[in-house]
Amino acid sequence: MGEIIKPMDIEKESFRIISEELGETNLGEKELLVLKRVIHTTADFEYKNNLKFNHNPVEKGIELLKNGCVIVTDTTMALSGISKPALKKGGNDAYCFISDDDVISEAKERGITRAQVAMEKAAKINKPLIIAVGNAPTALIKLDELMKENKIKPELIIACPVGFVNVVESKELILNHNIASIVAKGRKGGSNVAAAIINAMLYQAFER
Repeated sequence: MGEIIKPMDIEKESFRIISEELGETNLGEKELLVLKRVIHTTADFEYKNNLKFNHNPVEKGIELLKNGCVIVTDTTMALSGISKPALKKGGNDAYCFISDDDVISEAKERGITRAQVAMEKAAKINKPLIIAVGNAPTALIKLDELMKENKIKPELIIACPVGFVNVVESKELILNHNIASIVAKGRKGGSNVAAAIINAMLYQAFER
């Protein structure tokens, strides 16, 4: 084992290694920092090929976070992973409705997923909105439906649910919209990825 790196230098050294192994990309500086944050979180360099940036989403996200917006996640894990000190700097709020009593009861009554009801609840928010989905493809399917019905208009969508059923298809639905989005194509993703993407934009909005 080599020299033990001080805690404050671990992240810096990790990003140096990532930059070295990542090689050249066609991404701009802001997008590249998001990609590196995702790789730092997952240790998975395949995101170099499957993380898609559509309609300048990182610049859009940074602008939203600087001016104050609402982030809605589909899991409490994604919500807990978002940097709260950075979030507060721009007067932003973040919510996850998945465990709300009204969401649980309505989902049971209607025989649909809580993620779907949570997206309907998000549609009632009358502020600039970022939707970050890291687990539930049904959230993206419902989001697609709500957008087509003009019931919700998020400023930015982060679409990275993980899994095997309806995951790939749900992400393609988001890619079909003319809206700023960051999409992890294929089966990969997760709540940690959704949080990492948000944090990468927060850190750029409010330099640590």
